[in-house]
Amino acid sequence: MELPKEIVFEKKDHVAVITIDRPDALNSLTADMLLGIEAAFKAFDDDPDLWVGILTATGERAFSSGLDLKEAAPMLTSGDQLGFEDWTKRQFSDVYKPIICAVNGFCIAGGMEMLLGTDLRIASEHATFGLGEVRWGLVPLGGTHIRLPRQIPWAMAMQLLLTGKNVDAQRAYEMGLINEVVPADKLMETALDWAQKMCRNGPLAMRTAKEIAVRSLELESGFVLEKALGQKVLNSEDAKEGPAAFAEKRPAEFKGR
Repeated sequence: MELPKEIVFEKKDHVAVITIDRPDALNSLTADMLLGIEAAFKAFDDDPDLWVGILTATGERAFSSGLDLKEAAPMLTSGDQLGFEDWTKRQFSDVYKPIICAVNGFCIAGGMEMLLGTDLRIASEHATFGLGEVRWGLVPLGGTHIRLPRQIPWAMAMQLLLTGKNVDAQRAYEMGLINEVVPADKLMETALDWAQKMCRNGPLAMRTAKEIAVRSLELESGFVLEKALGQKVLNSEDAKEGPAAFAEKRPAEFKGR
């Protein structure tokens, strides 16, 4: 398995640790990195000796700030699917082994979308969560509209989707978005402790429990709807104005078309 240098795959007994390693760019995600994450999780899913996965990132500033907008904005607004050619799938939606997410710092935009594809979430005390796409005339198309309202109360989901404002780790815990808040220096220790304790359980039983829970949600039709309607936004003038304003560090001037 050959991965981009920004994606690190390690085995610790029955645990796979997959790390995003681009801290100087707030662990923002390029198309190659997205493909690398997909390949790493396929390797985890295919290995019978790996029972639990941990997704994390290097550095204390960010788990991930989402897509690298310099690369992604032209691709998105031109109709590129950025790894979601199959509209019925999203990140980790067909990985039924348990995934723990260990979040240190910013978990926003595409980083938040990855989080929603995981099962158990541990955050450092200074972690921040949010979906700022609407502020730039965009919508998140990684499954968030389908997953988020099923994972936290409706009003909380709409707060994140419609205001574009971030919440801190404690508020995310209160919302039910994450399972535990810990000091930054205890983050990976805690994640590994959770994973190792889970590995005492029957791996087939854990995988089956997750598969039943995920498949019973029947998310696929929602993913298709999200992509179809979201593409209208990405084809709009606003979707070009928003990223341009972001890059130029100025307020966006939206026209609603």
